[in-house]
Amino acid sequence: MPFQLSSAADKGFTNASSYDTFRPSYPPATVDDLLEKLQVKDLKEARIVDLGAGTGKFTELLASRDEEYEIIAVEPHAEMRKQCEGKKLRGVTIMEGNAATIPVKSQSVDAVVVAQAWHWFATDEALEEIYRILIPGGTLGMIWNVEDYNAPKSWEPRTAWEAKMKDMIWSCDDQHPRFRHEEWRQVFDKQLSSTPFTIQAADPLFSLPLGEDSTEFTCWLSPQAIWKRFHSLSQIAVLEDEELVTVKDNVFAAMDAPDVEGNNEGELPLHGRSVYAWTTSVPGLPLKHGE
Repeated sequence: MPFQLSSAADKGFTNASSYDTFRPSYPPATVDDLLEKLQVKDLKEARIVDLGAGTGKFTELLASRDEEYEIIAVEPHAEMRKQCEGKKLRGVTIMEGNAATIPVKSQSVDAVVVAQAWHWFATDEALEEIYRILIPGGTLGMIWNVEDYNAPKSWEPRTAWEAKMKDMIWSCDDQHPRFRHEEWRQVFDKQLSSTPFTIQAADPLFSLPLGEDSTEFTCWLSPQAIWKRFHSLSQIAVLEDEELVTVKDNVFAAMDAPDVEGNNEGELPLHGRSVYAWTTSVPGLPLKHGE
């Protein structure tokens, strides 16, 4: 099946400049640990694909490191790709492509990293394509910044105002896959599903269980900055007219509640977690590839 960019992503990320400005970067210690888990920390000139690179929020962290990685940033969204190109990052080649058609030779990269994007294309097709481009025993890593207001229902927000904003997110849910739906692991778990009719799926492409870890973060932002960050979410970015005004009013009302505690500069503590996962490709062609 040909890859098709989700309509929510296509429209929701049109304002790539705003996305790049107001979306957060990733904690240095978390990035360091993920790269160590992917066996590319301190590996000079390792070849890494940043898949679904977007505006290059993670790409620029890779490009700034002392390892002098060779980075291939693959992104299907034209506006996001253009924003990334404007950064002129060292050692980075930016290419149009997607998770089903990665413009890279087979068995030619040490690691694939997917930042803030795996939920959009967590499919068998994507997993097979990533496996194809990795060297034997190559690694796949995924990372997300997840604010308390954009988290799974099972996560408890740390403040009442963030809980109110979380309720708004879920009330605006457009049924497109997001991290908060907690379905991104399913494609890995399916590798071990086996019936008399699907025996070829019993040989996994990637090692299980996934390695997983997370780091909590708090950043102090003005109410206006929090709104702009909130508005950069694709499901909010597509809202218009009265619907957008209503959501914005509700967000500011939540932040202006009597129980909200800020600092002397009028900033509020925004909470979240950086969540990351990793796995290693299983060397050799599994049964599903006809061997």
